Amino acid sequence: MDSREKIEACERNKSIGNSLFKAGNFWQASKKYEKAAKYLDFDHSFTDEEKASANALCSSCYLNNAACKLRLAEYSEASKLCTKVLEIDPSNAKALYRRSQAYLNVSDLEKAEADISRALSIHPNDRDLKLVYKELKEKQREYKVYQAEMSRTILSRMV
Repeated sequence: MDSREKIEACERNKSIGNSLFKAGNFWQASKKYEKAAKYLDFDHSFTDEEKASANALCSSCYLNNAACKLRLAEYSEASKLCTKVLEIDPSNAKALYRRSQAYLNVSDLEKAEADISRALSIHPNDRDLKLVYKELKEKQREYKVYQAEMSRTILSRMV
C-alpha cells in the first residue's frame, strides 16, 4: 500500500467513524478511528506534503476518538489521545479542551486548569472553553469546601 492509498484508507475509516459517532455508536466509532489512525502511524515514507496531510488527518482521528472515549467514560484513554495530538501540534485548542474535560472527570483539577487556561489563551472568546472553565471553578470551590469540612472534622476529633 503506497502513501496515497494509506491516506485514502484512513479517510474512509474516519468517515465511517463519523457516521457511527453521529448515530451514537461511540464504541464502534472509536474502533474505526483507531483503525484509521493505524494506517498513518509510524509511516516514514510520506513526502513533506503528504506528511502535513497525514498529521492533520491523524490528529483529527485522535481527537474524534478522544470524543468517543469521553462519551464512554474512558477518561484516561481520552487524555492519552489528546496528548498524542499535542505532541504533533502543541497549540491545538481542541486537544487541550478535550484533555481538560478528561482531567475534570477524574478530578485532576490542576491539570484541567492548566489545559483549559492554555486553550483560553489561544481562543479567549470560545463559548465551550468558557463553560468548561466555569465548571472547573465550581469543582474547585466544592473541593475547598470539602477540605474545610474534613479539617474541622479531624480537629474536632483531636480535642
